[in-house]
Amino acid sequence: MDLFTHVLIGYLLAFGLVGDQTNYLVAGAIAGGLPDADVLFFPIARRFPLMRHHGITHSILGVTIIAAVGGLVLAPLIAPGNPLLYFAVMLLAGLGHMFSDGFTHYSVPPLLPFSERKLELDADRAVNLVTLGVSVTSIWVMLSVERGHAPYWVFQATVYGLMAFFAAYFIARLAARFYIGRQIKSLPFRIPVPTANPFTWLVLAEERAAGRFRTTFARYSIGRGISQGPFSVDVPIDPAPATGPVRTAKEALERSYALARKVRGFFEDTYHFGEAREAGAGGWFAWWYSLEYSLMGRAAAVKVWIRPDGTTSVHRAWYAPRWPAAQPR
Repeated sequence: MDLFTHVLIGYLLAFGLVGDQTNYLVAGAIAGGLPDADVLFFPIARRFPLMRHHGITHSILGVTIIAAVGGLVLAPLIAPGNPLLYFAVMLLAGLGHMFSDGFTHYSVPPLLPFSERKLELDADRAVNLVTLGVSVTSIWVMLSVERGHAPYWVFQATVYGLMAFFAAYFIARLAARFYIGRQIKSLPFRIPVPTANPFTWLVLAEERAAGRFRTTFARYSIGRGISQGPFSVDVPIDPAPATGPVRTAKEALERSYALARKVRGFFEDTYHFGEAREAGAGGWFAWWYSLEYSLMGRAAAVKVWIRPDGTTSVHRAWYAPRWPAAQPR
């Protein structure tokens, strides 16, 4: 989930544990966001994989160490308070961060360094504009509008209302995930992929065999069934070197897939798809994009331009998928 939601959830968990005690609430809010400080380890993450984003700081051991250092050592030096309570609120907030990320399609390894087993409930997108909007607005309202200005019962009502909202949100998302999981057992799909809308999902089947990548997906709406698709692509993972012009969308996809995989790392750990269209004068555009990393209708993508003479150029892009243009099954 986004950083603002992590901070707000940490704050709410701390409030639920110790009530309205500012020093502990601040500690909980900070601890709710701290695991994402692992992005600062990027320069050394290649050498020490445990330090990667969503690595050791998103594990039970990692958040416990953060809570121990922050709660038992640092926090009491900054603001008076019980070190054990500081530790408790920071540990709870850190575990809340770990669960919130594992709740989405972005997996976390809770048992590192002892096990690489992932927690990935696939019930929500990593960044959802609904929770982001609620979190940013709520933080602004509580800190700038209500705190010290509105009656205390208004502030309390806001906090308890936010607790109820997130509890209902998580329950609704998990219920939808469970429902979709049961429905696809009767369909030629095995993987549910959440969208920003809890009532709309992508259902997907993927296979890598005999040197080829094959994937089929469709849009599934709760109460309506499959509303778009299915769409499919089937391309070689490492195609033979090719030159000369491209004549069909299938050729464009086959020639572009290996090129796209070299540019973006998400192809190894996210479900993705490809579309191709004529660029005019005998050229083609091919887009390979994530089915999971998207925002405001656009997905993380790679755009490959295959010129009329067969030469290519490759660019990172954000792409708005046009599913009817995808290759039909």
